[in-house]
Amino acid sequence: KMSGKSMEYRMKGTNEKVVPHVIEPSFGVERALMAVLTEALTTDEVGGTERTYLKLPVHLAPIKFAVSPLLKNKPQLVEKAREVYRQLKAKYGAVMWDDNGNIGKRYRRQDEIGTPYCVVIDFQTLEDDTVTVRDRDTTEQKRVQVGDLLGQPSHPA
Repeated sequence: KMSGKSMEYRMKGTNEKVVPHVIEPSFGVERALMAVLTEALTTDEVGGTERTYLKLPVHLAPIKFAVSPLLKNKPQLVEKAREVYRQLKAKYGAVMWDDNGNIGKRYRRQDEIGTPYCVVIDFQTLEDDTVTVRDRDTTEQKRVQVGDLLGQPSHPA
C-alpha cells in the first residue's frame, strides 16, 4: 500500500495471483531463558520496604539452599553451619555458603539471585539440632530438624 506498487505475483502455469508472505521464525535458548527470567522477576513490599526477588521454580533455581551461621564470629555456630552445609551439598549439590553482613542482608541477597531456601544455624541449633529455614517466596521461617531437611528435596520448609 505504501509504495504504491503491487506485491502480487502470478503463479506459473495457473496464472493465479498471490501475495508472498515472508515468515522468519526464530527461537533459541536465550529467548526461553529471558522469558523465564522476565516472568520470575518479582517485586513486593515487606516491612514497609520494597523487595525485588527472582521467584524461580525450585527445580530451575541454580542454587537450592544458602547456609549461614547467625553470627560469623561464634566458632561453634560456624562449625555447625559448615557441617550442615557439607551435608546439604553432598545431597543436593547446589548449595551456597553466605556469612557476609547481617542476616537481613543475607536474606535479601539470596532473594535477588533466586535461592528458594535460606538455612540459618543459631544457638538453638546447638541444643536441639534444628535450623531455621526461610522460604524466599513467603518470607516465612520455620524450625526444621536437620535430618528432615536432608530428607525433603522438593519443599523442606
